[in-house]
Amino acid sequence: MKKGLHHVALTAADLQKTIDFYTRVFGFTVVRRWGDEKPAAMLDMGDGSLLEIFSGGNSEIDDQGKWLHIAVATEDTDAVYQAALEAGAVSHMVPTDIVIEADNPLPARIAFVRGLNSELIEVFCEK
Repeated sequence: MKKGLHHVALTAADLQKTIDFYTRVFGFTVVRRWGDEKPAAMLDMGDGSLLEIFSGGNSEIDDQGKWLHIAVATEDTDAVYQAALEAGAVSHMVPTDIVIEADNPLPARIAFVRGLNSELIEVFCEK
C-alpha cells in the first residue's frame, strides 16, 4: 500500500533563488515548473523523492515554519485516506483526481488529512 515519501512542499519568498539554492548546494534537479500567477516547481532530491516549492511565502520566521505539507506516495489514495481517518486523522480534502499543469504535466489522485498533531499530510498517487 505505501510506497514511501513522494514530496515535501515548501513556501518560498523568492522562488528562483530557492530553486538555485537547492540545485547548487544539494544537487537537486528541476523536473517540472508551472503557474503564472503563483509559480511553483518540483525538484528531484536524487532518489525520486521531490521537493515542491511554491512562491508566495515570506522570509519571516514563524511557529509553523515554511513547510506546507508532507506527501506520502501510495498506490491507492482512497484506501490510505480511509485508513488515516479510521486511525484518528481528520479530513482536509477528499480524494480527488488532478493534473499539475506543468511543463511536464503530472496526473495524480490526491487527498489531504490532518494527522494527530494537526500536521497536513497529502496522500499522493501518480497516475
